[in-house]
Amino acid sequence: MQGGTSAFLRYVASGRLFNAILLAIMLSATLSAPGSVGAEERLRVLALGDSLIAGYGLPAHQGFAPQLQAALKKLGVEARVIQGGVSGDTSAGGLARLSWMLVPKPDIAIVELGANDGLRGLPPIRTRANIDAILRRLKSAGVKVLLTGMLAPPNMGREYGADFNAIFPELAKAHKVMFYPFFLEGVAARPRLNQRDGIHPNAKGAAIIARRIAPYVKRLIEQRRSAQRSR
Repeated sequence: MQGGTSAFLRYVASGRLFNAILLAIMLSATLSAPGSVGAEERLRVLALGDSLIAGYGLPAHQGFAPQLQAALKKLGVEARVIQGGVSGDTSAGGLARLSWMLVPKPDIAIVELGANDGLRGLPPIRTRANIDAILRRLKSAGVKVLLTGMLAPPNMGREYGADFNAIFPELAKAHKVMFYPFFLEGVAARPRLNQRDGIHPNAKGAAIIARRIAPYVKRLIEQRRSAQRSR
């Protein structure tokens, strides 16, 4: 984990702006492209996050978003998963671009942010405030939310780790949103499921994460449909 950190931070510094611009272009093309009526009616699931969502180091079809879409289909759920990850993004970056990620409004949002805050040693109070603001904005827009947790790098120390790790379960409870405790569960620290940097999942790792998270997303979709029927 520590060995890949410096290389990862260099990537962040050089590529974050380019990736944000590229994401905007890709989203614009995806959302404006003609398609069948059935495709347009599919639920939209926004995956908002950093390189773990963006599929850093992987071919586009092997990243988290397409693998989650495939995993949902195996569960009988037809949904379009929108790749809303920008490599190098912090929680502040995710908050800053949230407005244009909500056009058009998604039905479900997965929030995966904070990993880069921890790698950079940013104050947990700032990370908490940013994610809190993201959850408030999504809820006010009527978007169902799945918040995924992250763990601080062990080299940041016990006190930092305790403060950082508490952010996610506490915010999930405060906002009453569905919670997945650790985005990298079952993949972190397993060499065969990660790329050479030891940080980013390989295709097999991304598939495992997608399969684990898919039932949570399905449950949110069912809750949404149930709420609509009861109106």
